[in-house]
Amino acid sequence: MRALDDYMLPCLNKKLFGVECMGCGLQRSISLIFKGHFVDAFYMYPAVYSLIILFLCIGLNIFFKFKHSNKIIGALAIVTVATIIISYIIKIIN
Repeated sequence: MRALDDYMLPCLNKKLFGVECMGCGLQRSISLIFKGHFVDAFYMYPAVYSLIILFLCIGLNIFFKFKHSNKIIGALAIVTVATIIISYIIKIIN
């Protein structure tokens, strides 16, 4: 049986330009979550949990409309994008 890691896509930005993109680490982070390494997944890609919560809220909102869903999803989107940008800047600086 082949592992999930054998099917991961390479980062074209890193291959072509030698610089990681803002999404680098997301696939590996999700793989770590499936393996039960939750803290390691956070260190690999800090926005992974806010992304999961955001997509869950969007999915739930499709089937079950809830009060203030636009504000909640908007706030989660802002937090997620801010986390991605801040962690990318920290990664570039280090």
